[in-house]
Amino acid sequence: MSHQILLLGSWWRARDVLVRDTMFAVAMVALTLAPGAAHLGVAIGDLPVRQLDGWGVVLVGLLSVPLVLRRRNPAWCLTLVSGGFGAYELVGYIPTFATLGVYPALYAAGAYLERRRAWTAVSVTIGYFLLAVGLSHRGSPQHLGDYLVFFLALAACWVIGDLTRTQRCAEVARQQESVAVAMTQERARIARELLDITAQHVTAMVVQADAAQCLVSEAPNRVTVGLSAISESGRRALTDLRDLLAVMPAPELAVDRAPSPTLSQLAELVASTRAAGQPVELVEEGAPQRSSDGAELTAYWVAQESLANALKHAPGRRTVVGVHHLAEEVCIEVTTAPGPSGTGRRPAGTHGRGLMGCSERVSLYGGHLSARQLLDGTFQIRATIPRRM
Repeated sequence: MSHQILLLGSWWRARDVLVRDTMFAVAMVALTLAPGAAHLGVAIGDLPVRQLDGWGVVLVGLLSVPLVLRRRNPAWCLTLVSGGFGAYELVGYIPTFATLGVYPALYAAGAYLERRRAWTAVSVTIGYFLLAVGLSHRGSPQHLGDYLVFFLALAACWVIGDLTRTQRCAEVARQQESVAVAMTQERARIARELLDITAQHVTAMVVQADAAQCLVSEAPNRVTVGLSAISESGRRALTDLRDLLAVMPAPELAVDRAPSPTLSQLAELVASTRAAGQPVELVEEGAPQRSSDGAELTAYWVAQESLANALKHAPGRRTVVGVHHLAEEVCIEVTTAPGPSGTGRRPAGTHGRGLMGCSERVSLYGGHLSARQLLDGTFQIRATIPRRM
């Protein structure tokens, strides 16, 4: 039964506002015509009862049909329903269910009216005062206290609607704030990505260019190799930047996205770094297994950033890229051999922005990254990334 109620509630919320309000007004008319509920209404004047005639039927329609507009145009809905209610009471027609329409009309005005809310509230108050004066003039036995109690009931409908509107506005404000925070965080993430990608490739290009300058005098025949490595680093930088722009939400920044690099391309990365003058070896253990695209790309970036660090902080030192293919995860381990004390080694425990960005990406996929200097002076960067699909 509860499941059916939930389904009915979901179906009701999925309908258009006008459809729901129309069904509400139809229900008011149906209950007004139903024998058991027809005389359940509001009567505040206690005037001699007058049976419905043609004008009475028109006023009954005025009390219920305008509820179709209670959310689309709450001001007109309240004007028509309250006007019909005042006329119905002054004539003294028999109580009917349609007179209860004044309550949802007031609630809707409090909840959905956007402009001239204070003016509307004052107008309704003045209208009720004039109705009370008119009923007294027609001989109503009600006293001031009776009119005050009924006025408080009407005011409660407005106040409840106003509280609903306040909560709704607060929720919208919270959602907008959440969106703004998310956009700020995304901009910061994109900025870090741009910095990481640019820093990695520019560092490699600078080291390769310095090596090429040395080769001009020592081994001119190898200058072409160095220039090719610089060109390859530049192309890879452009590819990575296109990949980043391709996932940005702005349509005007959309570009044709090249396939993201994967672990299968590590051999090319190692060869490119070796061509820049860094002695690099690639060691793989275990059989390669399918991983999610994000895990593959993250593993590749860890290796790329680690090699860029080796080129920058330990040029010419033997570097080993180890890839361990495990059942549930992939492990990337890059070690750089120690050099003479104080020659270009990064102090232990210090991490650049590139490694910080890699650490954040690895954490995003539930992995862990560590960068440390071992007891023998070897600098090791190790990342473990789950293969989850």
